[in-house]
Amino acid sequence: MNKKFIANSNYVFRKVLNSINCLDILKDFIEAIINIKIKEIHLNPYLSERSKYLPREENFGIADVRIITNKNEEINIGIQFIDGIYYIQTKMLLYYSQIHLNQLYHSKNREFAKTVTINLLDCSYFSSPEYSNVIKIQSNEENIKLEELVMHVIELPKFQMRNINNMSKKEEWISYLKGEDEETLEKIKTKNKNIELLDSMVEKYWREEKME
Repeated sequence: MNKKFIANSNYVFRKVLNSINCLDILKDFIEAIINIKIKEIHLNPYLSERSKYLPREENFGIADVRIITNKNEEINIGIQFIDGIYYIQTKMLLYYSQIHLNQLYHSKNREFAKTVTINLLDCSYFSSPEYSNVIKIQSNEENIKLEELVMHVIELPKFQMRNINNMSKKEEWISYLKGEDEETLEKIKTKNKNIELLDSMVEKYWREEKME
C-alpha cells in the first residue's frame, strides 16, 4: 500500500476526500474502478456524521456518494480500505450494510437505490490470481434483487503493472494506491491530474496533521 496511507488509511482518506471539493476525484476513481460513466455525483454526509458514534472496528468508510450514471441509473457508492487479513468478510458485509441503510437518513421522499461498495485490500485474500473481483450476494428472498448487492474487491498486492506507458485509468489508480516507485508515481501523476491533486492533498494533510 502507498506509504502515505499506512497510518489508519480510512481515516486519512476520509479526512482528505470526504468533501464536495473532491467530487471530481471521486468521480474519476469510481468510473475507473467499476467501469461506468457518471453524469452526476453527490456526497452523502452520513458517513462523517455517524462515524464518531461507531466503534473503531466498525468505522471503515472513506466516502459515501450517490451517483447518477449516463443511463440515468441511481447508485449508492461506498469506498473503504481494509487493513490486515482478519474478519475481511465481516468488514465488507458490515460496511455494505452501513452504506445501504444510510439511505434511510436522507429523506422520506428519497427512493432506495442500488448499492455498490469498493473494497481496497492491503493483502491477498482470494485464491484467484486476479487482483480485481466482483462479489454478488445470492438470496432466496423473491423481493431482493440479486444485482443490487454488489461488492468490488481490489487486492492491491496482486496487482502487477505490465506497461507503464500504456496504463488504463484503473491501472493508474491501483498503481498509485498500491505505491509504486517514485519514478512510476510521478509519471502517473503527470498523466492523471486527479491523482496528482489527491496526492498533493494527502501531502498537505500530513504536513498539517494534528492529534484529535
